Amino acid sequence: MIELGWFSAKLFFRGKLLREPMYFVQQTGIGISVGLLSLLALAQAEIPLCIPITLSSLITGALMPFLLKDFKMK
Repeated sequence: MIELGWFSAKLFFRGKLLREPMYFVQQTGIGISVGLLSLLALAQAEIPLCIPITLSSLITGALMPFLLKDFKMK
């Protein structure tokens, strides 16, 4: 498993893993932005911080498969 991760990391840093790297960066940026905005909005409430962190993580995790459904690797 570690060998597979190491091989993928080497291909990624050489620029040979992703077909459209800007599409990946754009979609990941959208997901991060939505997660950050949801965290900031929920953190304004008078509730323990663990609840907004958990909810924003769930929102971001649920959103990423939809954002990256057309993601292609070489």
